[in-house]
Amino acid sequence: MELQHSINELKKISLSMFRKNFLGVFHGSISARVERNQFLINKQNAIFDDIKDSDLTLLFSKKDYRWNEASMDAYIHLNIYKNINEAKFICYAMPPYTTAYAMKHDKIEPKDYFGYMKFHQIHVYAPKQFEDWYERAETEIYRYMLEKNTNIVVIKGYGIYAFSRTPQQLAKEIAILENSCKLLYLSNYYEKFSSELY
Repeated sequence: MELQHSINELKKISLSMFRKNFLGVFHGSISARVERNQFLINKQNAIFDDIKDSDLTLLFSKKDYRWNEASMDAYIHLNIYKNINEAKFICYAMPPYTTAYAMKHDKIEPKDYFGYMKFHQIHVYAPKQFEDWYERAETEIYRYMLEKNTNIVVIKGYGIYAFSRTPQQLAKEIAILENSCKLLYLSNYYEKFSSELY
């Protein structure tokens, strides 16, 4: 994949995901595989609604000085790329409805058509304690993806890791899941509100 094309794709999709509240001002990460052993990822201080070329860094599997300014999620992205050939784009996002719903449930069962047809059911991954999560996440996330044969992992209290072949597909799947969780929340709220009225 041509480097400048990858840069343009990441800039475009990060703005879209920021507007949807999937990525925060300094929160989240997004990357694109460029070659077998190279990938582009945002730097630590990137602001996702205004990504510039200089906010992205090209990393190689072999660590060099560029790893120091890359997103703290870079090692997680690297291990997904190394172990899952289909991964061309990766995102760590924290969509609010999905993240909140996962804090109270062990699985997500969409009741809307699009969510059900896409996911049927998603089990929520519990990281147990947070103190050493980043040390474990590098291996636990890609292993879970392989074990469950899934491209999306919802992690309790942390957010979503997902990969796809295109940035559009990546954003679409997160959007479908987030909408399903929003609808689950609203339907539960109205059900509770109605029962209190009557």
